[in-house]
Amino acid sequence: MLLISFRESAELVKRTAAERGYVAPVLLDASGDVTGRVYGVWGPPTAYLVDREGRLIGRMIGAKDWSGAAARDLIRSFVAGR
Repeated sequence: MLLISFRESAELVKRTAAERGYVAPVLLDASGDVTGRVYGVWGPPTAYLVDREGRLIGRMIGAKDWSGAAARDLIRSFVAGR
């Protein structure tokens, strides 16, 4: 899993990731060009599931609770390639 931050400074992203305890790598798209053009992300919070080949396989708009069993099962199913 990778996190992507766009149109934010590296300092803010680093501080926010540390404060929230994120353990996944955070990629930066400072201009927002790649995130917007390739995946159609124009405003957070939006979650995109991208496969190992870079294809968009799912999108969820709005804040989601990723701490529950349903979210873990969803991520496990994608990791397992189902």
